[in-house]
Amino acid sequence: MRRSADIDALQDVLCAALGSRAPVCSLTRLGETAEAFTGLDAAVLERPTLVGGGSPYHPSSPAPTAPTVEELVRRAAALDVSQILVPHVRRGEDTTALRAAGLVPVAAGSECVVRLTGEVDEVLRNRVGARQLLDLRRRHRAVSREVSWERIPLGGLDGAPWARDAFVELHRRQAERHGGRDSLYNADALEALAHGALADRTEMFVRRRGKAVVQAGLLTTSHNGRGVYVLTQAVDHGDPVARHNLYVASLYRLYLHARRSGLDWVHLGRGDASRMRRLGADLFVPLDHWLRAPGLAPSQEEEREPALSEFAAPPVTTVPVPGPARFRHVPRFDQIDLSSNTNPFLGSDGHYPELDTAELARTYLATLAKLPGHDGVGALDADHLLFTSGAVDGVLLLLAALASPGEGVCVTPPTFPLYDHFARVLRLPVTEVPLRGDDLSRLDTEAILAADPRVTFLCDPNNPVGTRLDPAQVRTLVAESPGLVVIDEAYVEFSEKPSYAGWVARHANLIVLRTLSKAWGLAGARCGIVLAQPGIVDALRRVQVPFGFTNASQRAVRDRLTNSRRVLAAIRRIRAERDRMARLLADHPAVARVFPSETNFLLVRLHKHERVTEQLAAAGILVADVGRLIPDTCRITIGDRRANTALLEALSAAL
Repeated sequence: MRRSADIDALQDVLCAALGSRAPVCSLTRLGETAEAFTGLDAAVLERPTLVGGGSPYHPSSPAPTAPTVEELVRRAAALDVSQILVPHVRRGEDTTALRAAGLVPVAAGSECVVRLTGEVDEVLRNRVGARQLLDLRRRHRAVSREVSWERIPLGGLDGAPWARDAFVELHRRQAERHGGRDSLYNADALEALAHGALADRTEMFVRRRGKAVVQAGLLTTSHNGRGVYVLTQAVDHGDPVARHNLYVASLYRLYLHARRSGLDWVHLGRGDASRMRRLGADLFVPLDHWLRAPGLAPSQEEEREPALSEFAAPPVTTVPVPGPARFRHVPRFDQIDLSSNTNPFLGSDGHYPELDTAELARTYLATLAKLPGHDGVGALDADHLLFTSGAVDGVLLLLAALASPGEGVCVTPPTFPLYDHFARVLRLPVTEVPLRGDDLSRLDTEAILAADPRVTFLCDPNNPVGTRLDPAQVRTLVAESPGLVVIDEAYVEFSEKPSYAGWVARHANLIVLRTLSKAWGLAGARCGIVLAQPGIVDALRRVQVPFGFTNASQRAVRDRLTNSRRVLAAIRRIRAERDRMARLLADHPAVARVFPSETNFLLVRLHKHERVTEQLAAAGILVADVGRLIPDTCRITIGDRRANTALLEALSAAL
């Protein structure tokens, strides 16, 4: 709940549940809230505690202001209560007043939110994958055949005493199953809620098999009218219908209800993040309980952004992350946002894109860690990753954030030309150290180190050649270079050799660039990825334009990552077709040489380069003419079987 009036209403409900005029009780009486304190001394758990500034019920609370905390301290003194608890405060908000008053944070898990950005089935397929979606729908159908779904406005409970009594009884049993604790949803609490400030926005949902109530819960619409909080729900686990996992089936039903009601999100309360991901949650906000207790030592740690990297350019150290992105970890889904000067009358496209992409970053890293050749990626977390507008945007960002005019950039031609291009635009001198060997796969590491560059770009697999670099030489360069080493892995999914992504956690000077434009088939979504130490990522954020990663692109990326089986199958097809084309082209009379490739293209040296490329163009076939980089060559992307056959026929006609 994000309004102080809502928090006050829930405080009244707590008093009713406790049977007292003031919200004072032991921590052990606070139901699920008490779970976070099990490691504390027994005296702390049993000592009378004033609960205020937040709610022990499911929705999280805004961090209280200094006047609110001061009033709470005065009230505790007046009540002669030595302990104070402010529960369920979102981490990342301003907790200065809490710390100043001597309260200490105790981790309380995360609140979980399902954002409904489209039709429910499409959203869930995007989030959890087609297989999990089918399971959710199956459970929903099985339950719907056996039980009803009813919603009763809380103000109308007097006309449905059976629902009120069943709700209270199910919650009493639920409390008993969790260690015999008191239920915070007893009859008095429900009565207070039904006659309080939240009554008009709250309804009870009930599922019945015949006349037997098998599930009962409470839903409260947010004050901004855009979503719904699941305050609580309890299930009769002894009823046969519970075998279908009634909780899960009812969540799917709730998503349908919310979407049909025009709502944008469903707040599920606290829960295990891995489990809630499988149910569609895509926003996880860490929570803390703030406790002041005799003998409880103040925390010495505060929430801080990662320390800025020593590689940050001096001007970058003097500026913060731009305004909106600075607050990316402070969600606004349940606030009324009148800060952005946007048009409220033209639909969801009038909202700026989501800036908190931490959950999408975790999804990407989890997917990456399952791929062959990605050992060590499990050591990375969301702070190691930055989404960019394509990998080329990452090149520009890192040069702008990590290099100053006059500092050198090293490239290894033949290579991707935009490294050189962006370096010169930013007035950075460029040193070229050409690749060596017949396959252009060997580095001149001595020459690179002698140039003492601020940034060295390695394209591996190489574009336009298609070969991989010698890993021993790469390892030497990363270990011995005093500057940054950037490895562009745009094509690495097509290679059977390992990625360098797992090295990022161990090397402060290593940056790995990835993209979803190639193997993942999302060139139109413009999604690049920078993997680097958190301090480098923070430096890049300071020069990145906010809102560049659109909601549509985020949805496309999540869908592709979650449903990756098609991608992996397509990669196998491309590899097979690449090898077939390499054999056919190697035997073709127009071709002098086919370079080895671990990408989705082939570098081909032609006998009559100009004539052949002209004839291909005349036949309506476009290939990349890279003869200016490597004499008499062109780069041929692997297409489908029809396109590849057309290429071979055009090559024969050119002779």
